[in-house]
Amino acid sequence: MKDLFAKIYRDKGPLGKWADQAEGYFVFPKLEGQISNRMQFQGREVITWSINDYLGLANNPEVRKTDEEAVKKWGSAYPMGARMMSGHTSLHEQLQEELADFVSKESAYVLNFGYQGILSTIDALVSKDDVIVYDVDAHACIIDGVRLHIGKRFTYKHNDLDSIELNLARAEKIAEQTGGGVLLISEGVFGMRGEQGKLKEIVELKKKYNFRLLVDDAHGFGTLGKTGAGAGEEQGVQDDIDVYFATFAKSMASTGAFIAADKEIIDYLKYNLRSQMFAKSLQMSLVEGALKRLELMRNSTAFKDKLWENVNALQNGLKENGFDIGTTTSCVTPVYLKGSIPEAMALVKDLRENHGIFCSIVVYPVIPKGLILLRMIPTATHTMEDIELTLTAFSAIRERLENGTYKKLSQAIMEEMDK
Repeated sequence: MKDLFAKIYRDKGPLGKWADQAEGYFVFPKLEGQISNRMQFQGREVITWSINDYLGLANNPEVRKTDEEAVKKWGSAYPMGARMMSGHTSLHEQLQEELADFVSKESAYVLNFGYQGILSTIDALVSKDDVIVYDVDAHACIIDGVRLHIGKRFTYKHNDLDSIELNLARAEKIAEQTGGGVLLISEGVFGMRGEQGKLKEIVELKKKYNFRLLVDDAHGFGTLGKTGAGAGEEQGVQDDIDVYFATFAKSMASTGAFIAADKEIIDYLKYNLRSQMFAKSLQMSLVEGALKRLELMRNSTAFKDKLWENVNALQNGLKENGFDIGTTTSCVTPVYLKGSIPEAMALVKDLRENHGIFCSIVVYPVIPKGLILLRMIPTATHTMEDIELTLTAFSAIRERLENGTYKKLSQAIMEEMDK
């Protein structure tokens, strides 16, 4: 019999094998200072494109005041216990009612965390006789939720309608045999590519196939739609989404999440969501903070308007300068370049050290080998100066990547980190 840890000692995984060279700089970096368009990284000011504070609410004066007063009033512990046992309050109910109204659903339920929340929602919605159909590019939380399912599940090619229909037909055939149903899962916005899920087209397939639709709209909530209600509102199909999920960790710059649906569905879920039944409820300070954030989002579209002014300026500038930003239809701004992982490390170090630009780097195995993805998150706090400086920096790094400068530097960086 082998030692359980033998595989760990032998293989750290495709990302873990770079830990000694990358940790503390390329992965697990420490951004310091107030959450903003500019922060500190290793003692230098950098323009920050890696913070999910879409609407700039993290340091909004009204939000900060509410957060501070709520902590003074309630502390960081109240309420203690799970919602079902001792952690339920009138403010949780108020937040749920306001969220349901905002996303045009009959009812809503507040969750303590987004990752566990969507995972547990999937688990609660399906039984062994049911079939799940989901996008191959779904977020890790969706994939982990699907892994809990002991019945059949099928992936469809990313946003591919032919593949969606093919797998719906397969799922429907199996469900007819088992006596179960079909759950289709899509994201409102895919966080890596920035593409919206094809919700309008998926909803149209309900005329032909019998399935229910669950949408994870973490990146769409607050950023898309006339009022900011998300990708379903943007595409005119919010009423046809059977279960809507969003997190507070993006536009609301906080912790927590919620699900929204018909009242009977929410009543079922709140009695069957294991991640909520057996875990502490969302703290009161975060609930009050979420109420204030939602109030600001509901009363004005100014935050969203400023966000999109910056998004359009950044994305148009990148395209005008010949950069490949894929097919994004959201605020998420991917920039695709060709190069190896060591070249990517040299490129990012140049960006941070010489240009004062901090953005996330994504490489294999998240994306195919030979590609480098610089994932940018514009926010309402960015300025036109930030965007202009970034465009200039990106032109410089592309030239160095193409002329082989980073290929030469990458070896030096690796040798330096190995010391």
